[in-house]
Amino acid sequence: MTEHTTDSGIPIKPFYQSDDAPDAQADPGQYPFTRGVYPEMYRSRFWTMRQYAGYASAKASNERYRYLLAQGQTGLSVAFDLPTQLGMDSDDVRAEGEIGKVGVAIDCLDDMLALFDQIPLDKVTTSMTINAPAAVLLLLYELAAERQGVAADALGGTIQNDILKEYSARGTYIFPPRPSMRLVTDTFAYCAERIPKWNTISISGYHMREAGCTAVQEIAFTLANGIAYVAAAQAAGLDVDKFAPRLSFFFACHNNFLEEVAKFRAARKLWATIMRERFGAKREQSQMLRFHTQTAGSSLTAQQPLNNVVRTTLQALAAVMGGTQSLHTNGYDEAIGLPTEQAATLALRTQQLIAYESGVASSADPLAGSYLIESLTDELVNQAAALIGEIDDMGGAVTAIEQGWVQSAIADAAYAHQRAVEQSQKIVVGVNRFVEESTTTVPTFRPDASVASEQTARLDHIRATRDNEAVAAALAELEATARGTGNLLYPMRVALAANATVGEVCGVLRTVWGEYRPTVRI
Repeated sequence: MTEHTTDSGIPIKPFYQSDDAPDAQADPGQYPFTRGVYPEMYRSRFWTMRQYAGYASAKASNERYRYLLAQGQTGLSVAFDLPTQLGMDSDDVRAEGEIGKVGVAIDCLDDMLALFDQIPLDKVTTSMTINAPAAVLLLLYELAAERQGVAADALGGTIQNDILKEYSARGTYIFPPRPSMRLVTDTFAYCAERIPKWNTISISGYHMREAGCTAVQEIAFTLANGIAYVAAAQAAGLDVDKFAPRLSFFFACHNNFLEEVAKFRAARKLWATIMRERFGAKREQSQMLRFHTQTAGSSLTAQQPLNNVVRTTLQALAAVMGGTQSLHTNGYDEAIGLPTEQAATLALRTQQLIAYESGVASSADPLAGSYLIESLTDELVNQAAALIGEIDDMGGAVTAIEQGWVQSAIADAAYAHQRAVEQSQKIVVGVNRFVEESTTTVPTFRPDASVASEQTARLDHIRATRDNEAVAAALAELEATARGTGNLLYPMRVALAANATVGEVCGVLRTVWGEYRPTVRI
């Protein structure tokens, strides 16, 4: 075991507890995991440093991934463009002007192969921020690995696959909620059989927090969605102790340092209790809340952008002290545009400085025992549990979303926050206090604008050279399955292997299920 000491040579224990109340809080790695999901936490292995990236073409994004891996990044995180997130091909008229803008354009297997060219998929873990067509992109990843000679059971990573928060906060949904839940649970079953090391969902509070909800709401709404997914999987006949160990979570980390640390502790405690007491999960792995964290994009300012380096550092430090398993740090220029290579590198170096130089990773749950942290943790548990109870009374998260209740709660919280900023009740340095006449200018990254024409040409070539009869037959089988009850991923895989496109596969499901149109509320 590696010895950990301070710079003065003082030994650091794996964790600390009060001598006069040793049983007051379970140790790290023990139920209910308030203090962390693993006994030693970062003493044996740091969190995964996973920088979210993707833009323009698969080739351009591949170059950025290989650069970040060379700089010491330990996992990949893929950002997809809006057409891909909405299940549209790049030559769809509705995709015009959005191709490759906020992520990489992926239309077919060839694009996925280019995205991971020269990146060994059995050696890295990959997170993919994709929701409505998550199953489609996961299958393309599996097929790309197969072309590399990598077996599916060797693949590690995560798909977000959290459709419920799309209706609440983010908006990249395609189908109505209930058939979308079928896609989620079909993915659980498929991965349990074929890709056992894959995290089948990343239940995400991040986007709801970015849309304006509070820390209490972030815990409650995220865990309420998690409850809905577990219940749906059980209703589909899945054994909780077979799929629950592959559930993961995704939280934001904002500026209130102490509340954010307490938030992560509270979320772990609540989820462990829910899984054991509500769902009867017996395996410890089923009760653990393992999570990825991203620093708060909404906290970054275009004014005095170098201040964002400090904001991101505080947020990253809170995530580490709260026990995250994986972390993305935002570039300081992201209030202006996609991060430049310099900004992305500095964001990664921020994590490396915390890991290797700060000393906070030497002991699990380093703020445990602080009167303030323990009190905040308890209060967050109590308030979030009460909010989950309200959602239960409505019939669960799906009903609460269908009724617009969650959306309204987030909107109210966002409005209250913005009013507080405008009235200077909340101070944002450089925005409503300590304002400068001239602002610092930073380099701006501009992705290659030719990606749209390149993607369209590639699609034309694929459709002209593939076996279109095989594609048509595979899509017909997918439609028949969608109208029935079989697992959708198996016919999807056949279609994608035959070079069907993302838009064509999603188009079949649109035909069967229709598209979701939210009720407009004024």
